[in-house]
Amino acid sequence: MRTILAVASAFLALSLMPVSAQTATSPSSHGLSSQQERMKSCNTEAGTKKLSGDSRKTFMSDCLSGKTGSVSSDQNMSPQQMKMKECNVKAKTMKGDARKNFMSNCLKG
Repeated sequence: MRTILAVASAFLALSLMPVSAQTATSPSSHGLSSQQERMKSCNTEAGTKKLSGDSRKTFMSDCLSGKTGSVSSDQNMSPQQMKMKECNVKAKTMKGDARKNFMSNCLKG
């Protein structure tokens, strides 16, 4: 129960912070971290479902721990992981040094 309250409190604190402060304290220069993205997505869905009280806390806990199918797996991935996934798809038929070189270049930019 304390974990749920801590998560909810942290989210509330982040949501009340001015946008400039949120971006200044963001762990990555590309926006929200994957945990913050997950929290944002779960919170939006809980709002859409009009959940409140204990049912909202339970939903948020389950959603943030990945127990619900509400958040797609791509939203849980960091930008680097998504880039790796894209590059792997493109390099599917390549092998050996050609694949290594392609993957290196693809991941760099």
